Amino acid sequence: MAATKTVNKSKAHTGTGTEIGARLGIRASEPSIAEALSIASFALLSMTSSVVIAAQRDSVADNPIGRETQFAAVITTDEAVTSDTDETDPAEIDAALLYYLEQDRVTVAEGIFNLKLPVGDKRVYEGKLVLDTLTGSSANGAVPQDERQTFTRPSGNGEYNIDSANTPLDDTFKDTRVQLSGNWAEIWSPDWSSNHGLYLSREYDYTSMGINSALERSFNKSNTQLSLGMAYYYDLVDPVGGRPVAMSKMVFRDDFDSQSEFRTEFDKTRQIASSDKQTVDLSVGLTQILNRYTLVQLSYNLSSLQGYMTDPYKVLSLVDASGTSEAYLYESRPDERLKQSFYLFSKHALSTGVTDLAYRYSHDDWGVSSHTFETRYRYNFTATFFGQLHLRYYRQEAASFYRAFLNSAEELPEFASADYRIGNMNAYTLGIKMGHSLVDGTKASYRLEYYQQDPYSNGEQATGQLAQHELYPSIKAIIFQLGLSF
Repeated sequence: MAATKTVNKSKAHTGTGTEIGARLGIRASEPSIAEALSIASFALLSMTSSVVIAAQRDSVADNPIGRETQFAAVITTDEAVTSDTDETDPAEIDAALLYYLEQDRVTVAEGIFNLKLPVGDKRVYEGKLVLDTLTGSSANGAVPQDERQTFTRPSGNGEYNIDSANTPLDDTFKDTRVQLSGNWAEIWSPDWSSNHGLYLSREYDYTSMGINSALERSFNKSNTQLSLGMAYYYDLVDPVGGRPVAMSKMVFRDDFDSQSEFRTEFDKTRQIASSDKQTVDLSVGLTQILNRYTLVQLSYNLSSLQGYMTDPYKVLSLVDASGTSEAYLYESRPDERLKQSFYLFSKHALSTGVTDLAYRYSHDDWGVSSHTFETRYRYNFTATFFGQLHLRYYRQEAASFYRAFLNSAEELPEFASADYRIGNMNAYTLGIKMGHSLVDGTKASYRLEYYQQDPYSNGEQATGQLAQHELYPSIKAIIFQLGLSF
């Protein structure tokens, strides 16, 4: 039997960052129903180019070399349309601390600082700083085995071992990301408004820069609004150890007599130069106030991606008829991708609070498609204290080239990936949120959520020993967030 080994730093990447929301705090009291819907309508249109597009880039299927976990997908905006702030108010400061903990895997700590500065009653400048750190263990794509496995690290310096029957995880996974973004929103006339933004995110081996812009037009006494948005992102990828040659075999130090021989063969599996990816997002949205209690929004988004979209830290197990690993191959993905999504959102004001319901369908030419259902119910116990329930269900169908493993008896495909993030899955989120006003007027909120992701087979027959192992383990996580608004 060949030595069982693999490469993976299992790093989390997201050139896009994590959208926790423009509004992190709460308000002492809600506006009138009509005023709330008017504010919500404008806010929804402002979201078209920034929040909606960012949410696309952060979802599981949309960001295969993005964050290793569902972190980005499960902590999306939930307060973007609940502010009762008049644009003539003084500067507002929102801050939040978020903690995300997966069972036996990744831990994330994130801090967010957001400054909103109204200028007059028609212009608002906004800036945000995000700092997050990720540590823990991350799946590298290989399958469990009856015997202990050894994996080479991406740099070629060192190895790590996985005990028999365990999912291969790299426990040296860590990263720190800094994100800066700015936004300028302006009402030009009773019928026209715009929203423009800049974005920069930096990690050790991943840099992303972006711009976005949206234009909104109001009709029907401002009860109907149409928006058109665009965004452009340029991402630079510089993996540790260089980019692996697609579908090349991992090499191991123990197979060579000297370090220099090993390094020569290792370098043959690497492309040293960095690579890039470019994304163009277009969106069109329609918001309609139906009555004094209800509004709805419908949007369509189109994204074109070109460039390096392979995860340099993921591998596939090449197994024989008995399910025993013969080698590990670095994954390969297409360098073009076209995505489309439809988003439907409704918000209904109640005498004691507000409820909303959202549905999103996404599909791309990789074969990945998804359905997302999400709802929130917010109840105002008093003018200064509220509670909120949150439910989310996500279902995803795998990319056409997703494979949990490869069979050595078959011809190798051009593209293949065992990354669970582009595989079949169901995911659930259940959460509660509480908010209140402090004595000094500061608004505080607390959010606790449970997240579970259940991958499942795409029909591959688990041969030999693989039938005795868990090839699609569930991922469970707890999310806690503390928010303050001054």
